Amino acid sequence: MVELRAPDGARAEVYLHGAHVTSWTPAGGGGERLFLSTTSEFRAGAAIRGGVPVIFPQFATEGPLPRHGFARTSAWELVPAADAAAGAPASGAAATFRLTDSAATRAIWPHAFVAELAVSVGGPQLELRLTVANTGPSSFAFTGALHTYLRVADVQQTIVRGLAGTRYRDSGAGGGGRADPVPELRVRGETDRVYLDAPAELEVREPDRATLVRTEGFRDVVVWNPGAERGAALADLEPGGYARMLCVEAAAVGTPVQLGPGQRWTGAQTLIAR
Repeated sequence: MVELRAPDGARAEVYLHGAHVTSWTPAGGGGERLFLSTTSEFRAGAAIRGGVPVIFPQFATEGPLPRHGFARTSAWELVPAADAAAGAPASGAAATFRLTDSAATRAIWPHAFVAELAVSVGGPQLELRLTVANTGPSSFAFTGALHTYLRVADVQQTIVRGLAGTRYRDSGAGGGGRADPVPELRVRGETDRVYLDAPAELEVREPDRATLVRTEGFRDVVVWNPGAERGAALADLEPGGYARMLCVEAAAVGTPVQLGPGQRWTGAQTLIAR
């Protein structure tokens, strides 16, 4: 695990397993802003429940690969600071993590690639910047997300602002498309929505604090909470954990990203504590 600690007190923790951000504390106090299940399995081959899993090259079960692809359960490498393209914000700290194709990935997804996740923390914000490059001789397409688990005091007292009028697919209701008619999304039970061509800034508001979610390059936003019944069935989600988390995640789902030989794509998500 790599710890990023900025001079102003902001900090983050990132595991090489999945390039998985598991903790983020902004500067100035206010405590932990990411949810991490106390029963999460920290072992090879298993995804960490909470934080920010990197979903690549397949979102959910929308394809032939294992659920959510292989990036979140793969061993990434820490890129030496001199080779990293992304820098730290003012008074911040940053690190870049890299995943390349291997015999194991090519056995299930026959493409050559380099994926890098640049993580920077400082002041009130955490920025994650995912870059994927096609290093092979043929084109490929992928879907993905930065599957962010925000820590909340009570999901039923949490609202998401900014999605009114945005068309979404509701996986929990059998798919299909519809537009959200309400100015504020409130979670009441299991919620599994992919908002298509979503706004680039949303606000997740609790009674005493808020988190802005800004995206770049990602066209979609996923909002997910398993609800009480499904949450209880997840072995790696602590009892009652569903009530203390809400996933609001930058995603590329509705329209897969297409990359020709030598091409690259970058998508970013910035979380800002308020």
